[in-house]
Amino acid sequence: MLASGNARSVEDVRAIEANAAAAYFNAWKGLPLIWRSKWKYPIPEEWQTIGARRSIGRGRIANRNAAHPVSAMLNYAYASLRSQIHAETAAEGYDPRRGIMHHDRDDTQAFVYDLIEPRRPIADAAVLGFVMKTAFTGADFVIRTDGVCRLAPQLARKVAGLGMAA
Repeated sequence: MLASGNARSVEDVRAIEANAAAAYFNAWKGLPLIWRSKWKYPIPEEWQTIGARRSIGRGRIANRNAAHPVSAMLNYAYASLRSQIHAETAAEGYDPRRGIMHHDRDDTQAFVYDLIEPRRPIADAAVLGFVMKTAFTGADFVIRTDGVCRLAPQLARKVAGLGMAA
């Protein structure tokens, strides 16, 4: 679509990006996760492997409502990256509100979100590498009453320290 010249708007480009992201994360689907102490900390059956990158809820804000542990780790890694990039842009004197692709966001970090995009694969690789070599326990995650999966503090510290700087 992009090469054919059919992308006539930013919304068209965003749709292309969304389809590419869905295909990208589908490649992760089914990779096994390592679990220990399942008898002590039972986990849902769908957590045995990497699941679809989906969230609970609707709209953009739903992206932060992970339905699976790997999505929760990716969300946390992206939030850590966002904080790092925000500090970098502020230190360089840039206005974090003046974005290009994320210009319509309600918050004040549109430029930060633009700058995250080229570094997102670094965060993805760090999380995927961590996930493939780490044995998890159900105690590493918190499931809210609405089904949203969050990281327990001890795991959040590990994910934040994965070294996602470019």
